[in-house]
Amino acid sequence: MVAQWGDLDGSPVFSLHGTPGSRLGRHYDESRYVEVGARVITYDRPGYGGSDRHRGRRVVDCVSDVARVADALGVGRFAVTGGSGGGPHSLALAARLPDRVTRATCDVGVAPFDTPDFDWFEGMDPLNVREFDWALAGEEVLERGYEREAAEMLARVAEDPSKVLGEDWQLSEADRAQLAVSERHEVLREMITESFRTGVWGIVDDMLSITKPWGFDVAEIRVPTRIMYGLTDVLVPRQHGDWLAGHVPGAEVVIEDEAGHISDSARVTEHYGWLVRPA
Repeated sequence: MVAQWGDLDGSPVFSLHGTPGSRLGRHYDESRYVEVGARVITYDRPGYGGSDRHRGRRVVDCVSDVARVADALGVGRFAVTGGSGGGPHSLALAARLPDRVTRATCDVGVAPFDTPDFDWFEGMDPLNVREFDWALAGEEVLERGYEREAAEMLARVAEDPSKVLGEDWQLSEADRAQLAVSERHEVLREMITESFRTGVWGIVDDMLSITKPWGFDVAEIRVPTRIMYGLTDVLVPRQHGDWLAGHVPGAEVVIEDEAGHISDSARVTEHYGWLVRPA
C-alpha cells in the first residue's frame, strides 16, 4: 500500500521505511515537507502493512516495486531516501535506476553483510546482534523470535511509544531524547501497529535480505548520494557509515558527532531540501 504526504504538487521523494516500519512512517509535521516543496511517497515493503509477502526477496527487488509505484502515480523522476533498514534499499534504487533517481540519501544504513575484512557487529547492541543471529539461523528461528518481539513491541507502543524498544537496549542519550519527543508518538504508534498488521513477515524478510547478497554493488552508484550517520549509534555502529562513505562513488558524507540511530526531527527541512534540489 502507498501513502503521500506534504506538497502533493511538489517534487516527488520516495521515503523508504526502516525495519520494522510501514507507509505510515513520516515526519509528524507535514508542513516541513510543504516548506521545501516535497511530495513524499511512502509504501509498505512486501510483508508489511497492506503489502503481500514476497518470500525470498533481495534488497535489489525494491527497485521494480518502486518503479511500479512511480508509474502508477504518474511520477517520472524522483529522489529517494531510506533510513536504517531502508538505507540499503535507497542505495539499490540509486544504483539501478539512474535515469529516474535524481538524488539519494542513506541514513544510518548498514554495509553489505558479506563485506570482506569488516567487523559487522563491532559496537552493536547485544540485542540487535541477537536478532541478526536469528536471521543467520534461518527463517524458522527468525519467525519465532519476532513473533515474541512483535507482541511485546505492540504492547509497549500502545502504552508509551517512547518505550518502543524497551529498557534493555543500550541506546545513546541522543536516541532517548528523540524517542521522548511527544510529537513523534502518535506517528510512531501508527507506524508500528500497521507494520505488524498481517504478521511478522516484513521484518523477517528484511533481516534475511540484509544478511544475504543484496543483488547490486554500491560502486555502481552515479547519482548524487548522501551517506548520513551518527557516532553514538549502537544499532548501526559508525563503521558501517565509514565503509559506505568510502565505497559509494562521490558520496557527500554527513556525520553527526552526538547523533545516534533515530533521525533528529529538527533536521527534516534541510534533509528534504537537499533531496528536492535539482541535480
